[in-house]
Amino acid sequence: MVSSFPSRPSLDAESVRLAYRRWARMYDVVFGGISAHGRKRAVAAVNALPGTNVLEVGVGTGLALPHYNLEKRITGIDLSEDMLARARQRVQREKLSNIDALMVMDAEATSFENQQFDIAVGMFVASVVPHPDRLLAELKRVVRPGGYILFVNHFLAQSGARLWVERNMARASRALGWHPDFAIETLLSPGDMSQATITDVPPFGLFTLVTLPHNGGK
Repeated sequence: MVSSFPSRPSLDAESVRLAYRRWARMYDVVFGGISAHGRKRAVAAVNALPGTNVLEVGVGTGLALPHYNLEKRITGIDLSEDMLARARQRVQREKLSNIDALMVMDAEATSFENQQFDIAVGMFVASVVPHPDRLLAELKRVVRPGGYILFVNHFLAQSGARLWVERNMARASRALGWHPDFAIETLLSPGDMSQATITDVPPFGLFTLVTLPHNGGK
């Protein structure tokens, strides 16, 4: 059972779409730099893992796509068509030959077959979806036993000034399109926490990389 750490106010799919329609044109400039370390760390972790079929959840404008090894075959999904349009432009511009598909899809309820992927990675998406527990359950469904599920995300600080800032930013969640006060326990059950490798990522430990081996359980 996932611990109760509700984020406020709640997000829904339509508010996320609207937020990222606003962000699409400026996303790379505003967030590309600060999130670069997290994306590159997550892709490096994916590249080092066995398996070739990779699902990137919340692919956005495709900032991570050029960094995958060519032997990794990437399927990217996102709720925002505006963001995906820019990802498709990036694929064409940089002639990325290992991108199999970029699709509009709800990460909490995909149309993929069971055990279709070797690896699933969500970059800065766990604090965006309305129901993080459903997101993780869906990724466990589409990843084969023996595969891996990875997240890189900002999680709520445990104490100090950053905790105060994140709590106060929470009231702007709908406008931002993500939850500044998103606790890791909202995503991972105690059982998942015990199996996951959790690593702080620069800058300043603002982001965290979670690598969760998938043993076939729910």
